[in-house]
Amino acid sequence: MSSATSDISHTRWFFTGMRGLFSLPAIILMISFVGFSAFALESGVSRAEAMFMTVAVWALPAKMILIGTMTSGANLLAIFLAVSLSSIRMMPMVASLVPEMRTERTPTWLLLFLSHFIAITAWVFAMGSFKTVPREGRVAYFAGFGITLVTINMILVGVCYGLVAKFPPVVAGLLFFLTPVYFIASIWATGRQSVVKVGFIVGAVSGPLLALVMPGFDILVAGLGGGTLAYLFDRYVIRGGQKQETVAIAEPTAQTDEVV
Repeated sequence: MSSATSDISHTRWFFTGMRGLFSLPAIILMISFVGFSAFALESGVSRAEAMFMTVAVWALPAKMILIGTMTSGANLLAIFLAVSLSSIRMMPMVASLVPEMRTERTPTWLLLFLSHFIAITAWVFAMGSFKTVPREGRVAYFAGFGITLVTINMILVGVCYGLVAKFPPVVAGLLFFLTPVYFIASIWATGRQSVVKVGFIVGAVSGPLLALVMPGFDILVAGLGGGTLAYLFDRYVIRGGQKQETVAIAEPTAQTDEVV
């Protein structure tokens, strides 16, 4: 009886996660995939290839890098490294999201499977909505959202592939860049730790400067160097200052207790 109830509960949370397709992050991502289909069409990528990329690669920036390196004539190893390095940025998202939905009975293979669907959209949506979902239902909830979002976007790319040829280039560009504009604001709003916001500021400042100084390595240096700088600043300046304030407040209290 309890097993049947559990199955019904998981099914209910799966369908609840599917309704996340109508959330603002999902809608904006779907609009951006319309722009991606225009980019794929202009780059000479076939409809079937663009749909396969949507499922297999999933992260939109990684697909842009994949198509860019393909059209530039890069060899297979260079394409593999470029896409892999781009996807490494998802590791902190996976590391922070998986513990939020894992239970003692969750199989590892299922978590590995669901980690494929973790990108900025899914991370922002899940981190913002998990507080209203019990831990036992979070795996089913995220599975419903992630699987549905990937499937719908794959279909959307296939349907819009020929239609976007009629769009003016400016319109297609605006559709595509709607995603980074939205998620810049979302990451700042959902950042819970101070190090996230420090890293965000460091990246926003150093990224454009490094693009002028050392193009081609700007993202790598801004990510590694900026992230390290943000961590050190947060640990020794922000948290260090907070710790000193705590000690300074505790000392007079301790002295008062001794006198009493």
